[in-house]
Amino acid sequence: MAQKHRKGLWNFIIVVTLLVCGMVFAMHYKNWIREETDQITILSGFYLQQIPYAELQEVELVPRIPELERINGFSAWEKEKGIFRDSLRPNNKIYVYVDNLYDEKIRLLYKDSIELYLNLSDSLKTRELLQLLKERKDVQIQ
Repeated sequence: MAQKHRKGLWNFIIVVTLLVCGMVFAMHYKNWIREETDQITILSGFYLQQIPYAELQEVELVPRIPELERINGFSAWEKEKGIFRDSLRPNNKIYVYVDNLYDEKIRLLYKDSIELYLNLSDSLKTRELLQLLKERKDVQIQ
């Protein structure tokens, strides 16, 4: 009887582990972006950034990310996500949420020194997001 109870416990642990792994994979699978009237929220796995449009200083499209040292995060196939450090400015954190390393990336500079690189798996959606960010930044300036 005790043997049957142990098998049930291990089955429960295995199922819970698989569910947690599946949820983590779904969270990291792509960048989840929510556009609001005053800010944009980016959720990429465990990383969450809320960027007010009023604090955007630079919005541009860049072909590649500079050489950076990873503080934490991961790389898998064409995805690169995490927090990085520049060797020239070791105190600044650079956030990278890239779904496709081979496509162009949006570079955001906000709050005077926070830098973020972002793109989506679809290059057209990345360009649409770039256009939206530029428009919102320009509206906030006026």
